[in-house]
Amino acid sequence: MSDPRITSSIFTRGAVDLSALRTPAPSPAPAQAGPPAAAPGGSVGGAAVIDVTEANIQSAVLERSLTTPVVVFFGAAGYPESDQFAPVLERLAAEGGGTWLLARVDVQQQPRLAQMFQLQALPTTYAIVGGRPVDAFPGVVPEPQLRQWIQAVLKAGGVSVAEPEDPRLDAADDALMDGDLDAAEQAYRKILAETPNDAAAEAGLAQVGLARRVSGADPQTALAAAAANPDDVDAQLLAADIEVLSGQAEQAYQRLVGLVRRTAGEDREKVRQHLVGLFTIAGPEDPTVASARRALASALF
Repeated sequence: MSDPRITSSIFTRGAVDLSALRTPAPSPAPAQAGPPAAAPGGSVGGAAVIDVTEANIQSAVLERSLTTPVVVFFGAAGYPESDQFAPVLERLAAEGGGTWLLARVDVQQQPRLAQMFQLQALPTTYAIVGGRPVDAFPGVVPEPQLRQWIQAVLKAGGVSVAEPEDPRLDAADDALMDGDLDAAEQAYRKILAETPNDAAAEAGLAQVGLARRVSGADPQTALAAAAANPDDVDAQLLAADIEVLSGQAEQAYQRLVGLVRRTAGEDREKVRQHLVGLFTIAGPEDPTVASARRALASALF
């Protein structure tokens, strides 16, 4: 799972041992007549937000995470970052409609929980899935990155959810479709500044570059020139671009892998970088890209 701050996960350092939190569950109290009580911070029944203490962490977090991903937020009133970030998490939990649970921990009231989780910063946000921590990050992150992180938590918990629409991408894609390459590039770069490694924005930016490279080129002339000059690097790169735009990406990849085999030095690196840029347009999950990457590795090594 990707940390939204693009840093190594706390869990890679083995910082958290939840075994101390797994205490024997108390005997259930006799059933009482009357309406059910509301969970602290949430509504009756499957509350999206609850407050966690030592007394309820086993049932509210560990046991609940066996069926529903739980995001545990450690904060403290009066700390500006906590006061800023908590409402964002609460709003997203409400939007989630029960697909995940937000568990709030006030470290001033629950210092032992803070010690058990070995907090190194406030606030700190954890994801618990299947009774164990799967990821965490300190501090605050922009909402777009937070949404992506929550999506990854849900996937780790086996929750099937639709990918949320991103109006920023819609605007960038519209500019690209309208041929306004400068506006599209600016929009995609802004997304990447806010959400580094956003695959859709990276693909869009690569498409902008492709559109610029083929602008004004005659496809038939370019392909004929490449056929007549198999070792002309620029001619082969342009032909590959045109093939990608024509829906012949596999042929384009084969063309450039072959060129990598026939070149060396700066020319070879130029071809390699160009091919990797074309891979970005299709995305890492494209099976044709996966096959071409293996062919490229073979050509290089």
